[in-house]
Amino acid sequence: MRGHRHRTDGAGEPLAAAPRSARLASAPSHPLPSRRLTRRDGVRTRRAGWQAVGMPAIDVSDEVFIAATPGAVAERFADPAQHRRYWPDLVLRVDEARGAKGVRWSVAGPLTGTMEVWLEPVLDGTVLHYFLRADLPAGVRRSAAAEARRRRLAARAVAFALKDQLESGRAPGCPPALVSDQVH
Repeated sequence: MRGHRHRTDGAGEPLAAAPRSARLASAPSHPLPSRRLTRRDGVRTRRAGWQAVGMPAIDVSDEVFIAATPGAVAERFADPAQHRRYWPDLVLRVDEARGAKGVRWSVAGPLTGTMEVWLEPVLDGTVLHYFLRADLPAGVRRSAAAEARRRRLAARAVAFALKDQLESGRAPGCPPALVSDQVH
């Protein structure tokens, strides 16, 4: 056939197709499995469909720009007494206090998992990144989606309260005040 190319051996004879098992064995391996989840592999959630076992039911991430230095923002998270004020129902244990880079906690109480505040210096301020990865306790009949939404809104409230405190008295477009000038 003219215009078509076929794989041939050195003598011009067409090559026979390799069995499927041989083709799959020679395929490159991928970091993620390509198989579908089965009931044995995952748990069924009402709205989201299949969820892999080991994935947190609540995965919240958010970020807010604050026109203040990372050190000024970090001061607000350094004091454990503030933790109870920001998250009154959670029992937090500091896993890693990273100074001007933020804090990582283990979370217990109505949720079990991890939480992190990562502070990234950007231009003349800080981007506050918030992460919460947690599960509801076994036997709790709350919706994970509703709980995630509630936690996302609470994190936003904390971030915007900090933004209001740290940027108070700053004229729009002006650089942030020095850490010693911040309102506490």
